[in-house]
Amino acid sequence: MDGHGIRFGTDGWRGVMCDDFVVGKVELVAQAIADYLLRARDQRPLAVVGHDTRFFAEQFAAACAGVLAGNGVRVLAPARALPTPVVAFAIGQYEANGAIMLTASHNPPVYNGIKFIPEYAGPASPRITSEIEAHLARIQPSGVRKASAFEAEECDPVPSYHEHLKELVDLDALRGLRVALDVMYGAGSGVMREVLLGAGCEVDALHEWRDPLFGGLMPEPNDANLRELKGLIASGGFDLGLALDGDADRFGVVDSNGELLSSNQVLAVIALHLLEERGMRGRIVRTVATTHILDDIASAYDVECVETPVGFKHIASEMLGGGVLLGGEESGGLSVAGHVPEKDGLLADLLVAEVVAKSGRSLGETLRRIYERFGRRVTRRIDVEYPMEAKERLLGELRERPPERIGSLGVLEVRTTDGVKYLMDRGSWILVRPSGTEPLVRAYIEARDETDFAVLEGWVTRLLGTGA
Repeated sequence: MDGHGIRFGTDGWRGVMCDDFVVGKVELVAQAIADYLLRARDQRPLAVVGHDTRFFAEQFAAACAGVLAGNGVRVLAPARALPTPVVAFAIGQYEANGAIMLTASHNPPVYNGIKFIPEYAGPASPRITSEIEAHLARIQPSGVRKASAFEAEECDPVPSYHEHLKELVDLDALRGLRVALDVMYGAGSGVMREVLLGAGCEVDALHEWRDPLFGGLMPEPNDANLRELKGLIASGGFDLGLALDGDADRFGVVDSNGELLSSNQVLAVIALHLLEERGMRGRIVRTVATTHILDDIASAYDVECVETPVGFKHIASEMLGGGVLLGGEESGGLSVAGHVPEKDGLLADLLVAEVVAKSGRSLGETLRRIYERFGRRVTRRIDVEYPMEAKERLLGELRERPPERIGSLGVLEVRTTDGVKYLMDRGSWILVRPSGTEPLVRAYIEARDETDFAVLEGWVTRLLGTGA
């Protein structure tokens, strides 16, 4: 549904500030959320309104709070920028009916976004999003109800969040660990340092101040954007490097030698640690685009591995059903049993730090041992511009006419959970999945060695008409 030119993606609505994302449209979305919160309620709803460190974040948050208050919703507002997972945690702490978070996560600095986090403290389900979209479609700008003057109640969920982390991570084990930290000018500033220092770590932090331009980079913890962190670690003396994206819901991990681990590698390290070292049990949930080494690890401990469509909301749905030990996605999202069903970069980073501290090994050595036991994985994602009108034709051909073989690899199974995925010999697979909002197709490739990977990569690049 498209109301007022506002389109909700996999995690709320995002747009370019001063073009699409403006106060008037933000107030429309806030009104739709207020209408959702007020539906069939006998008591006055309570909502938390948080924001990250982007330009005009406080003003957008205040606009949302004003609309909620104008509709009779009681509003709690943190006094500083906070990570998305901390705002989600605050819902349970204050027994709120939901939260609004102003963030565009890891997108470029010109973007901002708004997302609704329901009372279960995870991403809004498709049903809830559809309800909010339906409210939005009925609202006219003149129908937005705003409080003329009010002050939101101030709240600080950080101390309780810190205490909660002690239930999920052995923070005492981190004492003496030397950590290089890059919060990428984002909402993790201060919050992550406080946890690490409280655990007795030595911390050298980068970019721990507000810069709405994020140093001229996207606040995404990838190899190119973490060059300064990797350089700091390469200078010597650090046990590991940790990073967070703009709203701290995604993680980045660098080994003591300055090498960045992929999100898939981090998920494997944490999953094995929870199963083997802690002796925990429960289902492993991963998205269709995430490494199958998690399947092999789960099988070794006789636990189920569940595949979902892309988007942490699908992982959250499984977590809400109970019995999940770990949920993760290749884009850098993770949550675990006992935590809110929302991805949390701080938690993921701290669990990796626990692995390093308790094992006494570098992450590279830990990965080597994992590969010796479960086999190596070579993975890559390829993003290709592709005409919107041609996407369905591409998927139809892949579904209806799959090849019998790609090189020497036989195609064993075709899955259509989200996009089209070919499972092949020797543990290899390809997923082709179009973006729902952009003229873009993403292809994910995983193989056991470089030879098989090169064959699959060549087939994908020919399929999509690129030399990537």
